[in-house]
This record gives sequence, C-alpha cells and structure tokens, in this order.
Amino acid sequence: MDWSNVTAEDLVEALREVDWSTPPRPFSEFFSRFTVPRSQTKWTSRLKCNLYYYRSNYFLMIILILGMGFLRRPLAIVAALTTAMSLALLNDSFAATFSEKITRTVRQFSPHLAAKLRAPLAPVIRGRPSTKRAIFICGRPRWVSVLAFSGASFFLWIVSCGALMVLWALAIGLLATMLHASFRTPNLKARLNTFREEFRAVWRNYSDL
Repeated sequence: MDWSNVTAEDLVEALREVDWSTPPRPFSEFFSRFTVPRSQTKWTSRLKCNLYYYRSNYFLMIILILGMGFLRRPLAIVAALTTAMSLALLNDSFAATFSEKITRTVRQFSPHLAAKLRAPLAPVIRGRPSTKRAIFICGRPRWVSVLAFSGASFFLWIVSCGALMVLWALAIGLLATMLHASFRTPNLKARLNTFREEFRAVWRNYSDL
C-alpha cells in the first residue's frame, strides 16, 4: 500500500473502521530499530503506517500518561466521572436504567420516597397515551440531572485545575506518539499488515457492488 498517497482524512476514516480489540504489539517490537527518515515523503509514509499498525500501543500510552496526570490531582478524577455521567445521561437507555436503579435502591430504605421518584404517567391524548415519551430521572425531567452533573463537573474542573492537566497530558501523549511513529522503522509485520488491510478494503468494496 502506498502510504504517501493516503490523506489524513483517509487515515482517520480507517482508524474508525478498524478493530480496536486488537492486542497491543510486544514492547520488544515497539521499542526497537529507530532511524531518521531520509525525506519528507518517507517520513509521511512511515508516520501513517506506524499510526495504523501501533494504534493500540499509542492508545494505551496516552491513557497511561493521562492516568499519571490524574494521580497527581485526584479531584480531577471526580470531575472526569461527573463529566462522563452528564454525557451518559443524554442516552435514553442509560438514563432510564440509571433512574430505575436509583428508585430500586431507595425503595429498600423508604418506599414512600421511592414512589415520589417514579416518573409521571404519560399524558393521554384523545384516549390514547402520547407517543412522545419524555425521559425522567428520579421523578424530574432529564435536563435537571444533566444540568446538575454538568455544573458539578465544571466546578470541579476549575477547582482541581484538571482541565489544564488534561491538556498537558494529551499534548505529551500526542508528542510521544508522533515522535515514536516518526522514528520507528516499519518492519515486515507492519508492511504485511498494511497489505492485508488493503486486501480487506478492496474485497469489501467488491462485495458491495
């Protein structure tokens, strides 16, 4: 595969379609044979090939750097969790399941309070229940919970200075990824893997005809 003709958009689209469950490459292979590219064309081809072949290693490396940064600021972990919760509540299935689990937990201690946490009945229009079902969390509209978690996460990010830490960690992780992908000489396995992925892409396009 001629990686010099592959654009950044093609690489991003390919990374979206690949199987991210592929285990990372061995460290002995990941940290071996570094050379300086002889030309910009060689560098571009090597960079794209390594980013695709060592994608799992780079992902784990960035996660590790982020984890080290979070250990220095434990409050930022809570901020990240609240941010993730506010985003997850935007999903209908997750929001309904989350509300139901809270209601069941509260019912064990106070059935009367659990009854108040139930969602109101759907409005009846012309004798039939309305098809537009609003999502409620603990008896309140979903936007209340999303706004609460979003506000809490925003406050925690400011107090912990975690946003700046995340930016620095991401910058370091991306810089380490670019340096490794630029100087790691693609081996035979990487080249064979690109040929295999190229064959799969051609076969997928052929089967769609």
